[in-house]
Amino acid sequence: MELDVIDRHGALVEKVTVADGVFEVAGKAHLLHQVVLMQLAKRRRGTASTKTRGEVSGGGRKPWRQKGTGRARQGSIRSPLWRGGGIAFGPKPRDYRYQLPKKVRRTALREAFAMKLQEGLLRVVDHLELPEPKTKQAVALLRDLGIEVRALILLDGENVNLRRAARNLPHVKVLPIEGLNVYDLLYYDYVICPKDALARVQARVAP
Repeated sequence: MELDVIDRHGALVEKVTVADGVFEVAGKAHLLHQVVLMQLAKRRRGTASTKTRGEVSGGGRKPWRQKGTGRARQGSIRSPLWRGGGIAFGPKPRDYRYQLPKKVRRTALREAFAMKLQEGLLRVVDHLELPEPKTKQAVALLRDLGIEVRALILLDGENVNLRRAARNLPHVKVLPIEGLNVYDLLYYDYVICPKDALARVQARVAP
């Protein structure tokens, strides 16, 4: 398979060959849902907490005697049946994280990339260097590439000027290849990848 490599003005510069099967849709889009759920579960703080009847202060004395009053028997005013009492099955701090097999995650990553390529939303650029870390230069770069919506910029190594120039743009995210994930690939409309980073991307998503 060959991918078009463009310059920062959107003009075709060359074509680069990638391995067969790396960016081809495999018909396993259901894995995208599973991986996104896993990523969102990892982001949950899991700090919600309620008090049981044993943790609510007070309620140590039996409110009335067991028999003879005509009322239902009660042992504490902090029972879940009482106003101000404990919570019977409320949430407690917990870790929501879980892990999917590495092969599933890699397949989903490959599927997400293939979808971007199929929809024409993957841009391979010969270089993404900026002379200064200026936000207006990052805006001009995206405008020259014809991108005015959410964009994910992949980087291989340090690119301080581009990283600083794009961090003030709410619709743009600069992501190192090590942090490549399915959620960001699906959330952002366009994926911008420098030519030098394409080999590492293939290594991440190859079967």
